[in-house]
Amino acid sequence: MTSPFARVSRASQPAVDQPLSPLPAAGHIFDRTLRLTPTDLDGGHCLRPDGVARHMHETGIEHLAAKHLLAGNPHWTVRRTVVDIIEPIVYPAELRLRRWCSGLASMWSAMRLRLDSDTGGLVETEGFWVHLNPDTLNPARISDRYLQLMATTAAPDPLLWRPWLRPPLPASIGDRFPLRRSDFDHLGQLAAVTYWAAVYEYITDAADVTARPHRYILECHKPVRLGEHVDIYTDRGRDGLTIWFAVDRDVRALAQLRRAP
Repeated sequence: MTSPFARVSRASQPAVDQPLSPLPAAGHIFDRTLRLTPTDLDGGHCLRPDGVARHMHETGIEHLAAKHLLAGNPHWTVRRTVVDIIEPIVYPAELRLRRWCSGLASMWSAMRLRLDSDTGGLVETEGFWVHLNPDTLNPARISDRYLQLMATTAAPDPLLWRPWLRPPLPASIGDRFPLRRSDFDHLGQLAAVTYWAAVYEYITDAADVTARPHRYILECHKPVRLGEHVDIYTDRGRDGLTIWFAVDRDVRALAQLRRAP
């Protein structure tokens, strides 16, 4: 059987260098506020990209729980994450987080999250979330109640998967990235936030990019399992940074830092 991820999208999806979809004027938008804590700050007191990813995951759970959708749709994995740092979020701050669906299909959805701070910070994100069968870890159909609610803001055409990042693995020798048991999620896969922690380790050489509005993209193509060893390869181009996560030179995920659209 052909993997559903191999299909070519007929929908007009945002390209790597295009802005994310705007906040909709109508439809279901989950809206919450919280106080920024020092947990996820960098040396400049700004919210780190891995901290943004943590807010994406936690707000997603809060969203499903608030709408009584968590029991019917409990297991998800994020296939692609886009984070646009438009204006850094600086501590101390109160955050307003608004989450809505920008694209939808029977087994996955594209979920936007906008983070505004009361001090002027702005971060725009989008996650390509896949609903999983916890026994097989294959994509599984989303509940009808979820589909009905999220369809109120989703684009009309079905959302189908198409990778954004395709650069080949460099021939150089990678850096071994140490992993701990706590880096893996409840399904035995390397947690998405762990990838983001690695990205944060390697962006120090790209201060010229992060000093202005910038975009992070992370795509996970194959899971990393407990017991496997990850090597990281990097390429610092003129306009950004590309990072490969590989197991025995088999690429499992790619990340890219680039200037914001």
